[in-house]
Amino acid sequence: MHKILGSDIAGRIEAVGRNVKQFQPGDEIWGDLSIPLGYGAFAEYVCVSENALRRKPARMTFEEAAAVPSAGVVALQNLRGVGSSSPSFLLSDKGEIQPGQKVLINGAGGGVGTFAVQIAKSRGAEVTGVDSSRKLDMLRSIGADHVIDYTQEDFTKSGQRYDFILDVVASRSIFEYRRALSPNGIFVMVGGSLAAIIQGFLLGPLISMTGSKKMGIVAWKPNNQEDLAILEELFADGKVVPVIDRRYPLSEVPQALRYLEEGHAKGKVVITVAQNNQT
Repeated sequence: MHKILGSDIAGRIEAVGRNVKQFQPGDEIWGDLSIPLGYGAFAEYVCVSENALRRKPARMTFEEAAAVPSAGVVALQNLRGVGSSSPSFLLSDKGEIQPGQKVLINGAGGGVGTFAVQIAKSRGAEVTGVDSSRKLDMLRSIGADHVIDYTQEDFTKSGQRYDFILDVVASRSIFEYRRALSPNGIFVMVGGSLAAIIQGFLLGPLISMTGSKKMGIVAWKPNNQEDLAILEELFADGKVVPVIDRRYPLSEVPQALRYLEEGHAKGKVVITVAQNNQT
């Protein structure tokens, strides 16, 4: 079976089924087609349940809207992670970042990272962004208080302690991250090497149960309408703006994916549908 990839979409509704209540042709929408909808966003047209869609805010361009759903929700949910005795973290409002807390985002210059920096800043945190030297100026421009070039400095050995570490590119021992946490700090792993992810699943809960530091992985909930509404509000208030590095036409999806795999993208890469001038 031929599978069309792509999760995030933004565009105009072409037609609706007889039972659709929320939308009509011409409405501008955005949404996430990942789980459990089976993807399919890399196409000129896609048929999808109305429950997966939201009306696009008028002030948000199609490109901005297409950059938000997955990365924005992942960043928001992971910044809300708290420890539990289960094999992963559970989401809870009790985990909200507090004003004045020291937050470090490792891999801050990518899609999830750029949202995480801005969301943490909107909560009043003192944010440190870690990435390559070519992304540091961009991180400062979106609000990072401090930046670290990972090729020049190892933040786990600096002696600085953080209340919350969000790691998008975990590649080292979970015990190295642990020493960079404050006594009651939280470490949340979003992605990284297979070895690091396995450690997060297996050792994170054990560390969390045997001390005051909490470490592990958050259970991601895609298509969360409440979280998308929060992101809309942050955008409307000017606190979160999608960072878009490059735009590729639909015919150049392979080139766009290769660029992402190189790890050089600053924020998001957007695919455009030229014939409708939409994303």
